[in-house]
Amino acid sequence: MLKVHWFLPTGGDSRDVAPGASGSPARPPTIDYLSQIARACDQLGFDAVLTPCGTGCEDAWITTAVLVPQTTRLRFLVAFRPGLLSPTLAAQMASSYQRLSGGRLLVNLVTGAEPRELARFGDFAAKDDRYARTGEFIEIMRGAWGGEPYDQESSYYRVEGATTREPPSPIPEIYFGGASEAAELVAAGGADVYLAWGEPPAMVAERVERMRKLAAERGRTLRFGIRFHTIARPTSEEAWAEAARLQSAMSSEAIAAARQDFESTQSEGQRRMAQLSGGTGDLSDPRALEIHPNVWSGIGLVRGGAGTALVGSFIEVADRIEEYAALGFEEFILSGYPHLEEAWWVGEGLLPELRRRGLLEQGNAGTVTGSSVFHFR
Repeated sequence: MLKVHWFLPTGGDSRDVAPGASGSPARPPTIDYLSQIARACDQLGFDAVLTPCGTGCEDAWITTAVLVPQTTRLRFLVAFRPGLLSPTLAAQMASSYQRLSGGRLLVNLVTGAEPRELARFGDFAAKDDRYARTGEFIEIMRGAWGGEPYDQESSYYRVEGATTREPPSPIPEIYFGGASEAAELVAAGGADVYLAWGEPPAMVAERVERMRKLAAERGRTLRFGIRFHTIARPTSEEAWAEAARLQSAMSSEAIAAARQDFESTQSEGQRRMAQLSGGTGDLSDPRALEIHPNVWSGIGLVRGGAGTALVGSFIEVADRIEEYAALGFEEFILSGYPHLEEAWWVGEGLLPELRRRGLLEQGNAGTVTGSSVFHFR
């Protein structure tokens, strides 16, 4: 069965990709607003919500811990940078979180970042060193979860008797992404779920096969997840009209500024995303950036990170998810602008279609009261 997750916008939200691009005010990430999103996802049957990390966001550990008692079954995929805290402290934090939340923690280790972001935290390690350090971090964190004092002395860490008060139950699954060779080696050796950004099938199929082989060489297996924005509506016309609205609000100045940032990136994944949007586009026709049926690269005109969206009717988007599932992707991390309204569109339109096809467990959805579809305008 597939797992479908949502995104928690702890850096703020908006009806536009670039907040304020059309004059509409951004929604600050208050606990009231984030609670609305979390409760909606809990009710609609999303498996978990991904919470990002970085100085532009509220802290993922603290924010999601506040949301745990406001939800009943939703899990929290907490992103953090492994170079900024010790692996034993991370193991302790995760272990406590898992017990106090009733087993609702997943962890997303984020090693890739631009130098200016890392510099804010005092991390000036070279890229390959950061990934090698992450590999050791995972080993020690898992060792500390093992129930017995764990010793390790390696290139970046030395720990003696690393442990936690009790082993977490279940052991939090580790999500990890990255398109560089160094990132792939770390994922193959230590991750549970390898994450990719939403590239066309031909681009990601090759990577899935390579990652399977790398993991098998280490006596391991991986699951695979993929990250997309989503614009799903009852009809294709409605979905593409919303894509057109988003794209029309992207100014040429915002596109040029984003392109300048992308050209200096050290991220292989970001470089690949930037190639998909091409840096230009007919702002009146979103279909000009349809790089695969129902896969739109327009988000990446102005947004770093994941820059593609699944756009279409509920049936069409479900078709695309089936296509990616056939490649080996079992987990889908989705999002949309704004995240509250789009969670309802996906939860009341797309998720039932996936359940009808037998791709999602029937018991994942909570009881939805009131109107069968929330029509946000």
